[in-house]
Amino acid sequence: MTLPWWNWHGTALPDMKGAVSITIPSHPKYLSVVRALTSRMAELADMPGPEVDKIRLAVDEACSNVIKYAYKGDTGRKIVVKFRVIRTGFEVVIEDTGEKTDPSFIAGRDLDDVRPGGLGIHLIKRAFDVFGFDEKKKKGNRLRLIRYKRGNNEN
Repeated sequence: MTLPWWNWHGTALPDMKGAVSITIPSHPKYLSVVRALTSRMAELADMPGPEVDKIRLAVDEACSNVIKYAYKGDTGRKIVVKFRVIRTGFEVVIEDTGEKTDPSFIAGRDLDDVRPGGLGIHLIKRAFDVFGFDEKKKKGNRLRLIRYKRGNNEN
């Protein structure tokens, strides 16, 4: 589900009290640190093993997109990733100071178009229930992702 930033539970970004935050250089070699922390935080949120894998891949893809699109490959910038275990699931917020993203232009390519690349948005939206940008952030981007806990019969 993609929602405008201001429609999430009637508020803007909630207080990230109790969050774990990491700031990494915008270089792909540091994505392994983000993947490791993402996995551990998803496990702490009681996400099942296969879902932890999907979440880890999605966060990695979102951070890769920051490097590629917001920073245009500039490896000297910073990416902030915040993780929070919430009662209903798991929240990730990814922030950068790069080129502003227009959410209306974000779409994965057609899945029938078989070729390398272009599947990141599909992976992210498949792993998370909420995907949205803070359009009020003046400089850069703030992406909020939420994965809700599932019942015993849900994936």
